[in-house]
Amino acid sequence: MSHSPASPDTASTTPGIWGNSDLLLGLFLCAVSGIALFAIRKLSFGTLTDMGAGFMPRVLAIGLLGFGVYFLALAAFKRATESIGPVELRPLFGVALAVGVFALTAGRFGLVIGSILTILVAGAASKESRWRELIIFSVAMSAGAVALFVKGLALPVPVWPW
Repeated sequence: MSHSPASPDTASTTPGIWGNSDLLLGLFLCAVSGIALFAIRKLSFGTLTDMGAGFMPRVLAIGLLGFGVYFLALAAFKRATESIGPVELRPLFGVALAVGVFALTAGRFGLVIGSILTILVAGAASKESRWRELIIFSVAMSAGAVALFVKGLALPVPVWPW
């Protein structure tokens, strides 16, 4: 049985190397790990009994690198079956904006208002969000954040603006 060249119809739907999600994830994780390792290169590592400032960041970055290598190896032995869709800008900017909202509001307006606003902005990044559910979820998550960080861990985080 001979193989004929792919027809133009199948060639356009067959994912290329960038359609392999494992490859992209592996490259992304390795890149983030490399950036982190470079950024913390001057922090002291210490020992297990006397951990330095760079101990946990370095351990986490190396773990991230391990996952990246794992996904790269997975990509090497697996053929891409479906293409990754185009990049959607609304979720990308929405989540980035949500991080900025939290950074700007948590210290000034407190954890409760900051986390509620953050979740609402992040929820607006999805077309599938339902506002009633999102409001209930944001209030519940805000209460959970206060319970964990303020009550449970006793962190000096302002809860309210007053």
